[in-house]
Amino acid sequence: MEAVQRRRVTVRGVVQGVGFRPYVYTRATGLGLAGHVTNTPEGVVAEVEGAPAAVTRFCERLAADAPPLAVVDAVDHHEVPVAGGSGFTIVASRTGGPARTLVSPDVATCAACLAELADPTDRRHRHPFITCTHCGPRFTIVTGLPYDRAHTTMARFPMCPDCAREYGDPADRRFHAQPVACPACGPRLTLLTGRPPAESPADSPDDSPDEDPDGALDGDPVAGARRLLAAGAILAVKGLGGYHLACDATHPGAVAELRRRKARGDKPFALMARDLADAERYAHIGPEERALLQGGVRPIVLLRRRAAADPGSAPGVLAEGVAPRCPDLGVMLPYTPVHHLLLGLPGDPPGPRLLVMTSGNLAGEPIVTDDAEALERLAGLADAWLTHDRPIHVPCDDSVVRVCDGETLTVRRARGYAPLPMTLPRPVPATLAAGGDLKNTFCLGEGRRAWLSAHIGDMDDLATQCALERAEQQLESITGVSPVLLAADRHPGYRSARWARRAAGTRPLVRVQHHHAHIASAMAEHGLDGGHPVIGVAFDGTGYGDDGAVWGGEVLLADYAGYTRFAHLGYVPLPGGDAAVHRPYRMALAHLWAAGLARTPDLPCVAACPADELRVLQRQLERGLNCVPTSSMGRLFDAVSSLAGVCHHAGYEAQAAIELEAAALAAGAAGSGYAFGLRVPPYPGTVPVVADPAPLLAAVVADVRAGTGAGPIAAAFHAGVAALVVELCGLARERHGLDTVALTGGVFANTLLSSRCARTLRASGFTVLRHGRIPPNDGGLSLGQLMVAAVAAPHNHPHQGEAHVPGGTRQSA
Repeated sequence: MEAVQRRRVTVRGVVQGVGFRPYVYTRATGLGLAGHVTNTPEGVVAEVEGAPAAVTRFCERLAADAPPLAVVDAVDHHEVPVAGGSGFTIVASRTGGPARTLVSPDVATCAACLAELADPTDRRHRHPFITCTHCGPRFTIVTGLPYDRAHTTMARFPMCPDCAREYGDPADRRFHAQPVACPACGPRLTLLTGRPPAESPADSPDDSPDEDPDGALDGDPVAGARRLLAAGAILAVKGLGGYHLACDATHPGAVAELRRRKARGDKPFALMARDLADAERYAHIGPEERALLQGGVRPIVLLRRRAAADPGSAPGVLAEGVAPRCPDLGVMLPYTPVHHLLLGLPGDPPGPRLLVMTSGNLAGEPIVTDDAEALERLAGLADAWLTHDRPIHVPCDDSVVRVCDGETLTVRRARGYAPLPMTLPRPVPATLAAGGDLKNTFCLGEGRRAWLSAHIGDMDDLATQCALERAEQQLESITGVSPVLLAADRHPGYRSARWARRAAGTRPLVRVQHHHAHIASAMAEHGLDGGHPVIGVAFDGTGYGDDGAVWGGEVLLADYAGYTRFAHLGYVPLPGGDAAVHRPYRMALAHLWAAGLARTPDLPCVAACPADELRVLQRQLERGLNCVPTSSMGRLFDAVSSLAGVCHHAGYEAQAAIELEAAALAAGAAGSGYAFGLRVPPYPGTVPVVADPAPLLAAVVADVRAGTGAGPIAAAFHAGVAALVVELCGLARERHGLDTVALTGGVFANTLLSSRCARTLRASGFTVLRHGRIPPNDGGLSLGQLMVAAVAAPHNHPHQGEAHVPGGTRQSA
């Protein structure tokens, strides 16, 4: 009698909602094996029985041949008693026990579904919710684990016989695809009207859809929405992770009205193009950007704009108000069936091919996901609502990325990436890190895994704080992590830190210095275990310093356990706090005052400041009233931007720096840059090196007075900052023997600066760590907090209450 073997196989990772059980079924039956497979909170568990050679073949390449959306972390198997029987089945999922499996992110509509969407003979022709095992909603519809239809927001839609047959057919692409539906049994799309569009519709009244008493329009909702968009209307469109506000990006009146209603200032809008060719008319697209735009994630990709004179450009078509004075356009391609229908399938009547697609909220508020809330909160923003009845359980904004030196740089990590975990370089206890107050994300970690949340937003809005709490509870539920330790920023006024203090209860809370967390985040992303310190260059706008000053131009010698402040940008007054951030001319005037340079009327920053304000500001600086000292590199960018006449009023974060980068790009590469002065202590181990911006500012003033254009000044400034980074890192290597540099903080989202720094550092023999999967801005802060807290907590033995990372006040050159 031929030998028979039975083995139990447990597969962990992103293995639910990605077609893994159908894959196991097909693999087992192809090898003639009996048994079963099921979802459990731990992952996918299978038992296979048959000839030992076939069982071995089943196990050997189970991970290597897995479905494209699966991410297999581990495959464990062991022999169990033979049970007999024949056939292989997918059995009902097992519930109970802690969640240890991983949920897939949402995935853009696949090519096979798109072909069916456009096929008049297919039963899902033009079905707005077409999906299969390889695409569609995942994370945003999950209500619990294991991942089955009953644990998603599709539970309210019973499958029709046709869908049930596909769902149960191992040979079908929709075999056990949980969101599967069709026009007979799936969600319904509805078009609701509110106010009239921004301008009168071009269509005649006879062509307009009829409206019933509850505001729903008769006829095809997509066709009605396309007509409204073409007429200049602003639509609230329900997507995967929330509502967008959409309008025709080539309609100046609609774009201007959306900007006014949303109180957005000059902040650029994101665009959704019908296809790659439409995007290429307005922006340069390299092979890396092309892959990002067309891949399964479909993030917003920041692309360099074409100049009007570029071949293939379409001057005068894109509304000027889409991204005023910005060097980039944020572009994405359609990622849901509704998007594809809205932008038009082949053969559809003409309509907008390029839409503004911005998050459905007022500036500073979290994205709207609830339908009733959308009708209320977006009533002052939208003319109509293209909505549907499939609930969104987890809010999730669009991700934002760009390409820097051929590699992906994540600016905002959300849809398509969350909730995939990071692998940590060392194990951590169950820890929750609360992040910062701008671009907030939080991070849950345990063992060698960390789950960075999707983008939450800015914490100055109460609704955003509530969104943080809900998202944290949801992520705990699907990861099974129950934190025993919490971490937060040291800033005494941060709302995220106050939230962490309340959430901690009797659990210990570790307060982590802002720039130490930035550096730790870069170290963790690159797999450093902290055994050796790095030279951390942390440049950003704001971070609470150990001395109570606003830090932001820091060079720290850091590992996870602590840091030494090796060097920093020289302190200048920050007059009026937020007033200086929103009005860069105030920062320029403060820098001139600190440098002892005359503020004469021929300087653009002086001309931009009203006379009354200038007199008050002078007294404020002389008396030190409401003038916290700052070493912020972000504020120096603001100052030079105003001093060069580029930007005097910032309507959104980093506007002055972004426009300064644009001016530098337009001018081309600078040779030598402006020089900083260095105050180097004669004896190492006393006080930090200080980079004095006064000589740089004097050179900028001289060039402005000589009539040098803003572009060359901006280019020389970028070159000067890069030269400073290399000089400080060289000094740190000379004195401390370190040769690994981490570039981090929001300033390094500036690809011109990041690229020049990395290139010159590598040419000088340094190993350079830059962010890729984790944002360099405060969106990556929580990962660093988690690592620092996990390492520091054992040193502090914090049983309850707050602790600070040891060695945080060391200052040494």
